[in-house]
Amino acid sequence: MIYNDFNGIKLSALGMGNMRLPVIEGDDNKIDVEAAKEMIAYCMDAGINYYDTAYGYHGGNSELVVGELLKNYDRSSFYLASKFPGYDLSNMPKVEAIFEEQLKKCQVEYFDFYLFHNVCEMNVDAYLDPKFGIYDYLMEQKRNGRIKHLGFSSHGDIACMTKFLEAYGKDMEFCMIELNYFDYKFQDAKGKVELLQKWNIPVWVMEPVRGGQLASLSDDATARLKAARPDEEVPAWAFRFLQSIPGVVMTLSGMSNMDQLKANIGTYEEKKPLNDAEMALILDIVDDMIRKTTVPCTGCHYCVSKCPKNLDIPFLLKLYNEAMVAGTGDFIAPMALSSIDADKMPECCIGCHSCEKVCPQTIRIPDELTKFAKKMGRIND
Repeated sequence: MIYNDFNGIKLSALGMGNMRLPVIEGDDNKIDVEAAKEMIAYCMDAGINYYDTAYGYHGGNSELVVGELLKNYDRSSFYLASKFPGYDLSNMPKVEAIFEEQLKKCQVEYFDFYLFHNVCEMNVDAYLDPKFGIYDYLMEQKRNGRIKHLGFSSHGDIACMTKFLEAYGKDMEFCMIELNYFDYKFQDAKGKVELLQKWNIPVWVMEPVRGGQLASLSDDATARLKAARPDEEVPAWAFRFLQSIPGVVMTLSGMSNMDQLKANIGTYEEKKPLNDAEMALILDIVDDMIRKTTVPCTGCHYCVSKCPKNLDIPFLLKLYNEAMVAGTGDFIAPMALSSIDADKMPECCIGCHSCEKVCPQTIRIPDELTKFAKKMGRIND
């Protein structure tokens, strides 16, 4: 197992994410405890020492199961991470009650790592609002030793992350972002990494294979990767890419079966970063994937100046692209839509086509906004 240094401690470069544990009969709320027990035992034997859970994972049961299974191991043999569930605005006034509940569920006296969960456009203002006292309370727990290291995760854009960092960045020890070779371009994860580097904040990675989307590619893409590295399987390329990004300390993978677990641990037995040619290859494959899947909006904003409804068309098309790429697993688009005014939604387009006349990409914008609104269930087919 590869290990990385973080504030004087050695962390396994691969961490066990506990959002996608094996379940019974496809019910996400019913964790297969025996299967999870076997997986955690394998992790421990293989040298994984970082275990990530959260208040809402598996309907609230992830913390319970992880706590029950990890209590069988010496507390000094693992690092446990959980998060304050600010993705639900109704939780904002409950930071103390939730934190105490989490400690009890996990059967520990402290969290090694604790995060503001999913700082995004929808909740950043609430996170920063002193009336909720979230920052003050968590900093108090850190002073009291009940949080050893405090950080945040984010699915927000760079502007949102910057807003949070300008308020609390001096106290953030790490940040978890969605980082993989597809989102390096698609969600400008490259820009997010560079932002965190400016703040000297180490990078934690979530969604390294984008919820499994990068575990299998087209026949053409697979052949190109095999030609470059004949002995490397397609999923391993996602992890080799991350091994190539400066500042990445922890990569979390939500492994849901023993086969995935063994394969990923095998990949992390040694570090094999991509060379320049391999990096260019993987990013060229991404360009092809994006071109085939998404609306080719470049964010020039010419359309905005012509829209009588003042819709932020590039932003809406960006969310539509995310929804198309993520498919049924999309949550970013609905979450981001919840942060904008009702009169700025995609269905508010009146179909005047003024935007199309200035679009350099000749996108049929009203048609695409209508498709987006239908996909989000905001209007009927």
